Amino acid sequence: MAANFEAMFVSSSRHPKPPGAHSRLKQFFAALGPGLITGAADDDPSGIATYTSAGALLGISILWTALITWPLMAAVQFMCARIGLTTGQGLTVNLKRKFPPWVAGVLAMALLAANSINIGADLSGMADAASYLTHCPSMVLVFVFGIGITWATVAMPYYQLAGVLKWLALSLFAYVVAAFVSGGNFAGVLRATLTPSLPHGKDAWGMLVAILGTTISPYLFYWQASEETEEERAAGRISRVRRSGTTDGQIITRKIDVGIGTFFSNLVMYFIILTAAITLHRTGSTQIETSRQAADALRPIAGQFSALLYTAGIVGVGLLAIPTLSGSAAYALAETFNWRQGLAKPLGRAPAFYGVIIVATLVGIALNFARVNPVKALYWSAVINGLLAPFLMVAILLVAMDSKLMNNQPSSILGRVTVAIATLFMFAAAVGMFVFQ
Repeated sequence: MAANFEAMFVSSSRHPKPPGAHSRLKQFFAALGPGLITGAADDDPSGIATYTSAGALLGISILWTALITWPLMAAVQFMCARIGLTTGQGLTVNLKRKFPPWVAGVLAMALLAANSINIGADLSGMADAASYLTHCPSMVLVFVFGIGITWATVAMPYYQLAGVLKWLALSLFAYVVAAFVSGGNFAGVLRATLTPSLPHGKDAWGMLVAILGTTISPYLFYWQASEETEEERAAGRISRVRRSGTTDGQIITRKIDVGIGTFFSNLVMYFIILTAAITLHRTGSTQIETSRQAADALRPIAGQFSALLYTAGIVGVGLLAIPTLSGSAAYALAETFNWRQGLAKPLGRAPAFYGVIIVATLVGIALNFARVNPVKALYWSAVINGLLAPFLMVAILLVAMDSKLMNNQPSSILGRVTVAIATLFMFAAAVGMFVFQ
């Protein structure tokens, strides 16, 4: 469905007709595809736990990060989208063309390890939240979610999966509602939003790395580029030659898609931090150990409705994010070893590709037997992403600047500068974390 709408929009951009109000609205929704899904998947349970912990620990003083990360995240995601659109291939294939093959292989294996940990942490957070609502043992729910999500990812055709993922993104509005229900001093909130302040102490620097890592995440880079090629295949452009190169209409479409997806992601991030700052930090609950504890802390201040929204939201975005985590690792490994790949293919035609999805999820399930604190696991998975991301961003920047690889359509100077700033910012945060450790 998403691919069919995308194809209709691209076709209309090549042969424009006088747009009416209905046509413009249709084009707007047609433009929402991989970028929206990627942006929504960014607010996974790891992100929710990290943003909640940030608001609880640092209060509104960390709100400015949502304002900074939106353009940085949008620039990186659009650069990855442009690589996929222009070359007709995923990120790993282009990394192999630009660097020695072992570089792409090391990055793919690092992504698989980080994503498996992230999947385990997300399953733990989802099960912890669902247990709060259903009183079912959390370990049982880990299996239910893990097996159910894996089955849906493997069994559902891509266009159905893409449609479901789009609608699951709506669950994230729960946090916007919760912030307004909670109340607060909005003059002080506005001041904190517009006045960046450097972190003080190792915990604050570590939290900044986690925020950056869960917002500008490596798995989203791979997913964005690969889903561009999935959209192209679904629209009938099967061969790489037919997918190579892009039109102004496609670029504009993807800018809209990525811009809205990343804005949506950072808006939700902002309100999660704000809700936690108003409800938890203000009452002295600065250390959150479980999703249930966060919900219990919300109830007397923001009411039962907000507590339910918080827990239901974690489950909703987990269903959205885990296919993205396992799928991005599968794309990276398949492109590294030249396996058949694609969520549009049945299991029998891409067994190794789907094998990675199954193994990554099983490893995530197994990690839950370590009895790791759910919120701490989610937080540290964000830190790992924050340390890995800037190295991968350097490689992405070099690919995007290569005119030959990009079929004489390299990224713009503004895009390169913005991604370079994002990379330096993340390196600086990582250095600050280790210096103050």
